[in-house]
Amino acid sequence: MIDTMGLGGLGRFGAYRRLLGLTRRLEEPEQETARVLCVASGKGGTGKSILASNLALLRARQGERVLLVDFDAGLANAHLLLGLAPEYDLSHVMQGQVSASEALVEGPHGLKLLSGGVGRHVLANPTRRELDRLFKALRPLEGSFDLIVVDHGAGLGYATVTHLAATSTLLLVTNHEVTALSDSYALYKRAHLVNPHITVGLVVNRVPDEPAATSAWERFRGASQRFLGHSPELVGWVPVDPAVVRSVERRVPVAVGEPESPAARAILSIARWGSIDHARSARPFFERARSALR
Repeated sequence: MIDTMGLGGLGRFGAYRRLLGLTRRLEEPEQETARVLCVASGKGGTGKSILASNLALLRARQGERVLLVDFDAGLANAHLLLGLAPEYDLSHVMQGQVSASEALVEGPHGLKLLSGGVGRHVLANPTRRELDRLFKALRPLEGSFDLIVVDHGAGLGYATVTHLAATSTLLLVTNHEVTALSDSYALYKRAHLVNPHITVGLVVNRVPDEPAATSAWERFRGASQRFLGHSPELVGWVPVDPAVVRSVERRVPVAVGEPESPAARAILSIARWGSIDHARSARPFFERARSALR
């Protein structure tokens, strides 16, 4: 027999209410938060932001509620690639001038963008406290979207490593040149060091042909298996395509302006990577990122 008088002095009725409330919380499903895909590269110039912006747009075109967060520290260009002119960016959110939702702008097919800003010194070297405040401000966005694509700056900055520790899914963008492969390998190694359970997919971007892409993949996979004992999944490769150059000049994503071009078709295939559909952790992404700061 349960001693109901011993449960905080509530008596039978109070104990019943507590047990009923617990049952309801167990029965009610937790509110699902957005899936989060981090897109990163070991070095600049790989075409990562072009890939991230077009991928996000293609997922939005399929009917998903998609947010693209340009986390390139003060050197953001996603707004230029999408033909947008945001009034606010991450620095305004970090400094508490606007809420995260107020900083969003709408792009093609309903895609929402949170810009990283250009030349914002406060974003170049944020402190741990500033990042914590920013992640806390971004957390409410996770309940409003199906997918959040985070476009990181090149390399292993503090914010990038924190996100690598928090995410379940990473899309790693490289080129076929040896320097790009070496830097991408370093990022892949660091990602698994801070997050052993992370799912990583590799894209070889801007390659002249399939043999060059295959050669780059085999070199990356060989080094990863030899020194780390594991390797990422090859998601796809994107050819060098003048349509991409034209899209940047026109500020119209290649997936919109020239959807039948070789690059656009390749990015469409990458946007269908199955791991994107399962890119969700047990805890919300920005909560995990805040924990990783400590």
